Parts: sequence; structure tokens; C-alpha cells
Amino acid sequence: MTLKIIGSGFGRTGTRSLKDALEQLGYGPCHHMEEVFNNPEQVPVWQAVVAGETVDWHSVYAGYTSQIDWPGSHVWRELSEAFPDAKVIHSQRPDESWWNSFSKTIGKLLAIYPEMDQPPHVRNMMDAGMEFIGKRTFGGKFDDREAALAAYHLRAKEVRATIPPERLLVFDVAEGWEPLCAFLDVPVPEGPFPHRNVESDFWETVGGEPH
Repeated sequence: MTLKIIGSGFGRTGTRSLKDALEQLGYGPCHHMEEVFNNPEQVPVWQAVVAGETVDWHSVYAGYTSQIDWPGSHVWRELSEAFPDAKVIHSQRPDESWWNSFSKTIGKLLAIYPEMDQPPHVRNMMDAGMEFIGKRTFGGKFDDREAALAAYHLRAKEVRATIPPERLLVFDVAEGWEPLCAFLDVPVPEGPFPHRNVESDFWETVGGEPH
């Protein structure tokens, strides 16, 4: 088993719904941040990434057919080179929709997690996430709308400039099954496109939203 799908989009771009959709289409298991929170043994890999150590991506993603969301989207370049036959999906959504969701979930979590009561592996992953999301992706300005949107746009620009068009799908989950299935050359399934991870789902995953 090897990665056939690489996700380069930021969190809060419908990645949880896209994970479900890919698994329904036969591209599962799909790696997502939830996989790390549910499997403490994965955390040291991302600590190694933050430390600049060499990582064997084939070992990291052994058992997975696709990858969506952070932490994997942070290393989309490395993954696209390690798995040259994999297709790349860049998930996105309208600016305001993304910012409103991000600022109330991931952005808020980055700001307050040091005061939260979390299992050790979750705390360690949050420390790593602060480094590669909060600092390296957003330059520490994840709570600044304009700075965050600039980083959001930069990622899309870099992906388009790096990945050949025939290998890349820029995708909004609101578009539904058709463009995704056409890109993957698979039949469109019956039933609606999955819709998951509203704000309450997000906070439940990390132990509940502090008030």
C-alpha cells in the first residue's frame, strides 16, 4: 500500500469531509490530524520533522492510501517527491468562510492550548503543530486575519506553481462528487457528498472547547 492521494490544503478547508469521501471512493485509510491524536505512536514522527530530521515517508504512511489535512499538508512538497505517482488535491474554500472557521477552531486552539488539560501525546503534537502551523506557516500571526489569508493564498500559489496541472485538483468540497471523481477517474457514488467536522466536532476531538 502506498499514498495515491496527497492533500496540500490547510485545515478547515473541508478536509474531514474529504477524508470520508476519499475513503468512500476506495482511497482509504486516509491520514488526517485525527489519526495522530488517535495514535500516540505517530507523534514522534512530527516532532522529528520539526527538528529537521530525515524522515522515511514510506514508513510514516505505511498502511495509508491517502493523506489530507495537517500535519501531512505541511510537507506536501516532500510527499509529492516521495510518491511521484500520487495525485495532489488542494482543498480550499472562500476566504471568509475559511477564516471564520479557522479562527474559531485551529487558530483559537493554538492560542489557548497551553492552558488546556490534554493527554501528553496531544500536548506534544500541539507543540509540534504550533511550530509548523503557527510559526512556520503563519509566521506567528495565525490570529491576524490579513496575515493568515496571505499565507492561505501563498500555499495555493506555491502548489499551482509546483505540481503539474494534470496531477493537481484544486477542489472545494461544496462542488461535490463530480470534479473529484472525474479527477480520480472513478464512478460518482450514489448519495450526497459527506459533510463532517462542524466546530463542535472539532472541539470534541481535542477534548472540548474551553469557555
